[in-house]
Amino acid sequence: HKGRHAFSYALPIMIPMGISFFFIGLGFGLYATSQGFPWWVPPVLGIVIFAGSMEFVTIGLLMGGFDPLTALMLTLFVNGRHIFYGLSMLTKYVNMGWKWFPTVFWMCDESFAINMGTKLPDDVDEKWFYFHVSWLNYVFWVFSTFVGGLFGDLLADVDLRGIDFVLPGLFIAVFLEMLLNAKNNKIRAFGVAGVLMALIMLCLLYTSPSPRDMRR
Repeated sequence: HKGRHAFSYALPIMIPMGISFFFIGLGFGLYATSQGFPWWVPPVLGIVIFAGSMEFVTIGLLMGGFDPLTALMLTLFVNGRHIFYGLSMLTKYVNMGWKWFPTVFWMCDESFAINMGTKLPDDVDEKWFYFHVSWLNYVFWVFSTFVGGLFGDLLADVDLRGIDFVLPGLFIAVFLEMLLNAKNNKIRAFGVAGVLMALIMLCLLYTSPSPRDMRR
């Protein structure tokens, strides 16, 4: 009864999230198949990794030579934030029984935001709510990557150049939304400083000579 009641409360909250997941996962599936991967690769990566940004990066890693150190460093840089916001959930994800492990594994940015920010009424069991939010996010994402992989396979003869801009576009949209909705100017200043630092690093990396050019 507690689980069903928590699910009925979580589902309306998760439907908009599922819609947004669908378009991002669809873009990932199209991107993966446009790079020559079969249709089943996107859902498999979604099932095993379940980290949208890292899945986009993984496609590039799979296309190059096997370099486990580079893969490890990229994973830490791209998804290292999970460590920090995961620590804040230690006091919430306790006494969950069998639900603890899948809820922890399925935790992502969206699950964290909803589970941390939703004020639950007294008649909704919070542990069941955390669990339902997490597995619904997981199912939404894997299903969307599956559909994207199928569409990408069916559209194999269509020119999909530019689809790889889905991930940068996602990051830009999320950053702008957070910047515009910031509650004080200090947060906006940190955001602008981050953009400037990224532009400086981009200029340095693209203008500095490569080791091959230096040998020449």
